[in-house]
Amino acid sequence: MPVAVAAFSVGVCVLTLNAGAMWHEWLTRTLPAAASFRLLVIDSSSDDETANAARQAGLEVVVIERRDFDHGGTRQRALWLLDDCDIVIFLTQDALVVGADALTRLVAAFEDPQVGAAFGRQLPHQDATPVAAHARYFNYPPRSRVVDSEDVPRLGIKTAFLSNSFAAYRREALLEAGGFPEGTILSEDMMAGARLLQQGWKLAYCADACVQHSHNYSLAAEFKRYFDIGVFHHREQWLLAWLGKAEGEGKRFVLSEIRYLWRHAAWRLPEAAIRTLLKYAGYRLGKAEARLPLALKRRLSMHRGYWG
Repeated sequence: MPVAVAAFSVGVCVLTLNAGAMWHEWLTRTLPAAASFRLLVIDSSSDDETANAARQAGLEVVVIERRDFDHGGTRQRALWLLDDCDIVIFLTQDALVVGADALTRLVAAFEDPQVGAAFGRQLPHQDATPVAAHARYFNYPPRSRVVDSEDVPRLGIKTAFLSNSFAAYRREALLEAGGFPEGTILSEDMMAGARLLQQGWKLAYCADACVQHSHNYSLAAEFKRYFDIGVFHHREQWLLAWLGKAEGEGKRFVLSEIRYLWRHAAWRLPEAAIRTLLKYAGYRLGKAEARLPLALKRRLSMHRGYWG
C-alpha cells in the first residue's frame, strides 16, 4: 500500500437488502481489497442470509428496520458509526471491485488535501445489455479528472456528479459541509458532492479505480427511475439554479447513445428511442409531482416506500 494511503484510517460501508447470489462474489472480491480497512454492513432486515454471511466473513453488521432505511440518512448514520475513520468508502451490494488495489487507488485521491470526495469508474457487468453498457461508458470515461466550483460554468450539473455505488468521502469535510441529506428520494451522493463544492472542496474522478456495476432496466423501470429524478430536482431546485438544467446533459447522452448503438447494436436503436421518450416523460412528470395525487406518485415511482 502506498505510504500516503497508509496514513489514512479507512472505513468501507455497504448497505444491504437481500443481496442474493451476488453477495458471495462481493465478499470474495472486497475482503482482499479492504484487508486493512474497517468493514461495516448496514442491513435492512434481509430475509436471506446476507447479514449472517457478512458476520461469518468477519464484517461488522448493524441491522435496521426496513422501514427506517433512507438513502441519505442511513449513510449519514454510517459516517457516525465509522467515527475513527478519516476516509469512508461507500459501495452497493451489486458493485464488484475490479482488482485487489481498487479501493486503495480510490483512497489515493485524498493525497490531494483539497479533495473532499472521490468516485471510481463503473464498468458494465458481463450480462449488461448494449444500452446498459453505454450508460456506464458515458458516465464513467477512461480519463480521470478533478473538479471544483469554478468548473460549474463549463460542466454544469455534471460538476457535482458522484455515485455512492463506489465513492469515498473525507469524513470530517463532509460532516462540516452538512453531511448526507435525509429524506431525499435518491441522489444523496450528488447532494453531498454539491455541498462539498460549495464549501470549497474538490471532487475527484478516479478512472483507474474500478468496479463492475450496471443495471438492465426495463422500459417501465427506466420511466420510474427518471420520475424519481424529476421529483428530486423539483424538491431541490437550488441545485439546478446553481448547476444548470439537466436537459443539456441529457441531449449529450442521447447523441452518444445513438453513435454507440449504431456501431455495436444498431437493432437496439428503436428501443433506445422509446426509452428516451419514456425517460423524458418520467422526468417531466416527476418535476410536476406537486400537482399529482399521492396514490399516482406511488405508482409512478421506483421508490414506492419513499411516499409512506
